[in-house]
Amino acid sequence: MKINNKIKRKLRNRKKLKGVNINRYRISVSKSLNNLSAQIIDDKQQKTLVSASSNEKEIRSKKVKKIEKSSLIGEILAKRAKDKKINEVYFDRGGYKYHGRIKIFAETLRKNGLKF
Repeated sequence: MKINNKIKRKLRNRKKLKGVNINRYRISVSKSLNNLSAQIIDDKQQKTLVSASSNEKEIRSKKVKKIEKSSLIGEILAKRAKDKKINEVYFDRGGYKYHGRIKIFAETLRKNGLKF
């Protein structure tokens, strides 16, 4: 069965990143047309440590544009990571280009003190 190109790109990207970043947690991003969600994952235990999504109640109740949504989620995820004492991570953009909502999300994370 042929794997579609998006999945192939995602896996290729992840493989490269995993080789370089040992002893760091992975920030995985997934976006749909209207929403963005992200998780900080410990690949050794295969557990999600922290997650944030634009589907959560407090964000859904605000009427914000998609770009603002992604920076909001960046702030929330960074805050939750700080509470769990996570500072060093690496950014896994998946099959998405580092552009637009993904870029703003990543920059917000950096601004709020996550190192990658």
